Amino acid sequence: MALRRKLKAQVLCAFLNFALSPGSEPHNRLAAHLPKEDEHEMEFDTATSVSQSPVKHPLPELEIYCYLLVLIYLIDQKKYSEAKACSSASVARLKNLNRRTVDVLASRLYFYYSLSYELTGDLAEIRGNLLALHRIATLRHDELGQETLLNLLLRNYLHYNLYDQAEKLRSKAPRFEAHSNQQFCRYLFYLGKIRTIQLEYTDAKESLLQAARKAPVAALGFRVQCNKWAIIVRLLLGEIPERTVFMQKGMENALRPYFELTNAVRIGDLELFKSVAEKFSTTFSSDRTHNLIVRLRHNVIRTGLRNISISYSRISLADVAKKLRLDTANPVADAESIVAKAIRDGAIDATIDHANGWMVSKETGDIYSTNEPQIAFNSRIAFCLNMHNDAVRALRFPPNSHKEKESAEKRRERQQQEQELAKHIAEEDDDEF
Repeated sequence: MALRRKLKAQVLCAFLNFALSPGSEPHNRLAAHLPKEDEHEMEFDTATSVSQSPVKHPLPELEIYCYLLVLIYLIDQKKYSEAKACSSASVARLKNLNRRTVDVLASRLYFYYSLSYELTGDLAEIRGNLLALHRIATLRHDELGQETLLNLLLRNYLHYNLYDQAEKLRSKAPRFEAHSNQQFCRYLFYLGKIRTIQLEYTDAKESLLQAARKAPVAALGFRVQCNKWAIIVRLLLGEIPERTVFMQKGMENALRPYFELTNAVRIGDLELFKSVAEKFSTTFSSDRTHNLIVRLRHNVIRTGLRNISISYSRISLADVAKKLRLDTANPVADAESIVAKAIRDGAIDATIDHANGWMVSKETGDIYSTNEPQIAFNSRIAFCLNMHNDAVRALRFPPNSHKEKESAEKRRERQQQEQELAKHIAEEDDDEF
């Protein structure tokens, strides 16, 4: 961030004249994207740099680094069309370089390459190119590049709601130990979104919470998005997030719509839920969680029905429809089907008296005589064990790294001694025989 704050046109021009040979093709291509306000100063810098030490063949790492600096400058100046041209030229140059020293810079260039096209709304144009770059990175064993490109492809698919194609790519792409914590957090976030759309809420919740926990403190926007999706997933699972989730530092205003939504789900008030969904519809649409909130309507009805079954030992289905505020053509029939489904799923412990049109609730027994405490303890123990395994995995180091490497002479001596010992043992065995 400190480098980006100091990035100015004059500084970039001076660095280009120093790193690249003035008049060369890379220098001319990059200098064309910079403003020509101080032409005299640029001519002076060019003349002095040529007279000092002209560089005929600059290092590829320097050239790629210059591309990266110019691309960041263009995006900061909101010159997105020029940024697209610069990023395309840099990616074309990267395809011809097979050097491991460029891998880190290449991963950053891939990110800004995708960002420049996303800012102009042309993200679909580079999908084929990203797939080709991912294939090249796989063949070159560039694992950092594979991580970055896989996340960019997942983002590309999810941007256009192509969740099935994103899951197919994710399942078939090679996986290895993460090299970048930031890329691993992004992967977990995209995985959580895919699992949510596929109705696999338990796996989605684990991925989203892990992404929010591993994300850097400075990445506030990313952590806000992770928490938004995690809140929706927990509500879909029938859980109510703690109040501390909504009171995290710097997230109070961003999570306010989701706090009111959680309150409506907790109470089980369908009218309040509808009003909150309409009030913050623009926020939910921009967050791409509107379709998930539509799914929550059934959870709101189920929560309200659970509260009714606890409060009343016997209640008519017509009163159930009134309390749930069902605005349908035949509310009594709908209430009966909702109660029957809740009984079948185990959400409430009750029976239906079809003759009298009643819902008869059974007496609530001791919760410790059920399996709920066991399930709760099992989930907590699994969470602790996963955290312990992650900590142990992070502390691993290469085996025998503290020992000195065996030289060729010592290896030959050791092998010769082993051969003599084996020969001696074989002779003793022959004598005994």
